[in-house]
Amino acid sequence: MRTLVVFVMLVALSSCEKIYDDLEACPHGVSLRFVYDYHMERGNAFPWNVDCLTLYVYDDEDNYVATYVVTDSVLRDENYRMRLELPKGHYHFVAYGGLACEKSSFSVTKAPVDTSRLESLHVLMDAYQYSDTVHENLHGLYWGDLELETADLYQEGTVEMMKNTNNIRIVLQDVNSEQPVYGKDFTFSIRDDNTLFGADNDLPENGEVTYTPWAQGDAFIGLNTAGMEVIGAYAELSVSRLMTKNAPVLLIKSVDTGEDVIDIPLLNYLRLYKSELYSKMGEQEFLDRQSTWTLLFLLDSQKRWVQTYIKINDWKVVINETSL
Repeated sequence: MRTLVVFVMLVALSSCEKIYDDLEACPHGVSLRFVYDYHMERGNAFPWNVDCLTLYVYDDEDNYVATYVVTDSVLRDENYRMRLELPKGHYHFVAYGGLACEKSSFSVTKAPVDTSRLESLHVLMDAYQYSDTVHENLHGLYWGDLELETADLYQEGTVEMMKNTNNIRIVLQDVNSEQPVYGKDFTFSIRDDNTLFGADNDLPENGEVTYTPWAQGDAFIGLNTAGMEVIGAYAELSVSRLMTKNAPVLLIKSVDTGEDVIDIPLLNYLRLYKSELYSKMGEQEFLDRQSTWTLLFLLDSQKRWVQTYIKINDWKVVINETSL
């Protein structure tokens, strides 16, 4: 009998206004969880990476409904849920991490209004509005979307986020570890067309941008067999999303001669880092999951690239004609 009474009470509570017209209506809407596990380690890193959150809501006909912004420490709580009371219906949610932060590097091209449509939602790199050269360390940008029906007592859903910004560290070292290699002796750049995002996180054509280092210098690597210090040059560049449909180029020039030291199709080389452990992972997924890169190039005595060797992150790659 006790079990039956409890069951009847639960039915009454879940029905709310459907049984008793004089009671307040059930809260109706969605409860959203935000997860960032679309990286190589696969654990949820959202609380430690996303420091501000912007959510755009559209109805089932892609008409704009509302915007919600969260900028406080609740995002660091793994149990955080965004509860939204919404009229009954089917909604499309588009989320951005890093957009509303004080140090944000991206912003919407035009804030949505009542008459806005989903296809008009675009996010643009701020620096590109003023120059076609970007040398800053981009604040992390994250994107995710979800379609979900509302429900009484909140329909639960998970918005899975992905990272749209990359850090690429380039290291130059003498092949025999005999001569020092100094950062001031080189210029570094990456060219790509990846400053504008659509609501689906694709990259519409927007013109080529040149990324230059936000950090550059040289560092002590160790001692060679003769006890001499080994000095290598480094540069770090922060770039937007890398997509297989584009053709970014990495260019390193000698300051003294103006000649190209390295001029390569960047993605062809980054692909070489994709281990057979991830053989079932598509190339675009690999590029989206791996957001931190380190490339080591060895130079000969004339400061020219020894083109048979490159080290990417922790992988040594021997270059030959079939590798690319």
